[in-house]
Amino acid sequence: MRLRTTIIATVIFALLLYGFWHEAVRTGLVATLGGHIGSAFACFALLLALLWYVGFGAGEALAQFMGANPTQANKGLEWGTRRRIRVLAPAALAIPYCVFALPRGEFHASYALGLAALPIALAVLLEFSELPPKFAFTWQDGVVLLIIAVVLEAGVFSGAWPYSGLGSLPKLYLADVALYLYVVVRRLEGIGYSFIPQWNDFAVGLREWAFFLPFAMGLGFATHFIHFYPRVPSAGHVIGAFLVIFLLTAIPEELFFRGILQNLLERRIGRKLALIITACLFGLSHFHKGAAFNWRYVMIAAVAGIFYGRAWRARRRLFASALTHTLVDVVWGLWFR
Repeated sequence: MRLRTTIIATVIFALLLYGFWHEAVRTGLVATLGGHIGSAFACFALLLALLWYVGFGAGEALAQFMGANPTQANKGLEWGTRRRIRVLAPAALAIPYCVFALPRGEFHASYALGLAALPIALAVLLEFSELPPKFAFTWQDGVVLLIIAVVLEAGVFSGAWPYSGLGSLPKLYLADVALYLYVVVRRLEGIGYSFIPQWNDFAVGLREWAFFLPFAMGLGFATHFIHFYPRVPSAGHVIGAFLVIFLLTAIPEELFFRGILQNLLERRIGRKLALIITACLFGLSHFHKGAAFNWRYVMIAAVAGIFYGRAWRARRRLFASALTHTLVDVVWGLWFR
């Protein structure tokens, strides 16, 4: 990372944390967590930091540092050492949990070990499979992505942060795991993970949101899934909702479904089929929202996934698809129920 970029990223990150702190106060989360809000907020900041700084080039720098070329002469020891570091380093993703749980007297060794062991095991699978960065979807990718999805959907680590308002922390943790595995270990090309926006990101993101809007309205009202809720929220409320959804919902989901899954499938089955399959899987991931099997949500989310996927593949930029995703969720959350 260039020094100037690092400084700018750090200043913006500090401002974001300041905003999130005020949001925690406004929503009553501070009161819910009692006297140890500092440990909870520090945990959140650590989990968000990896996601944030990789978007400003830290992932590439880390991958280069750990990615010694094993074919170079006299580099055998260095390669072996870096390889061990590469598969053991993600155990550090358990540190945020320790920061949260230890001051509260709620530390459970089983959660700490699980949070450390999961990324190591998945890193070993990808590392020793030695998959080239441009290689298409493999069974190893299928195993890794399925495990991440099941861990999230089954709420395996939800008990590590057992408080209302902290539901985003397991998702942030798993997003960090996926990011590390595919940026540093697998070194997958074409993810498009960057928080440095381009003008085209806004044009594409807004375009796909506008294209999806009539489908969302038509299907939503026809199936009685949405109802208009007229109100005039404050500018601060809109900005806060946008930032929360962009960073805690859109970016993790777009990373998994578009940057990794659709990216890998395109190399195996082509652009159109990859778009459709990824969108359907994205829809199915919403099956449990508010019902045993919420088919309305699944259907609308699958259609939305088509437009999110189109936004990503336009220039292979996650910022664009995350923008479309965020706009959809913000409009729905503020004006529809």
